Amino acid sequence: MNIKIASKNPVKIAALKEIILDYKQLESAQVEAVDVSSDVSDQPKSLEETITGAKNRARKAYSDCDYSFGIESGLMAVPHTKTGYMDFTVCAIFDGSEYHLGLSSAWEAPESVSKLILEEGLDMNEATYRVGLSKDRKVGSAQGLVGIMTKGRLTRKEYTKEAIRTALIHIDN
Repeated sequence: MNIKIASKNPVKIAALKEIILDYKQLESAQVEAVDVSSDVSDQPKSLEETITGAKNRARKAYSDCDYSFGIESGLMAVPHTKTGYMDFTVCAIFDGSEYHLGLSSAWEAPESVSKLILEEGLDMNEATYRVGLSKDRKVGSAQGLVGIMTKGRLTRKEYTKEAIRTALIHIDN
């Protein structure tokens, strides 16, 4: 079995490789990472845009494989939060004819980060760097802002695994 993941982000790749070990039908799959565009903004700002980005990635990566995985993180409007938005991840699995979607849990970034994303159009990496929460301009390829804010209790990899696992419900049943 061959699986393609529509990302070169080492966190997303590691999350997928770890998750498939829990699924008998996937555990021996070969995983290939391909770099494709999401065709949405660098930092999606709605549920719809984030799902579209994940689906676009999965569709574009689908070639000579059994499944392709598109993973996209973004913000969505959530009433009664401090900033009005929460961050979450979508996994779209494409089997050549159908998409199977899963979401992670959602969490709220600090107001200073959200403001830069919403008002200046920065992505989470750059906003996190600009406010001084990380010296790493690619924190999303490491522990992620969620890892910083939870003091390592929930890392970007574990957070991404939630979205993959919930998308796999459709494949597993």
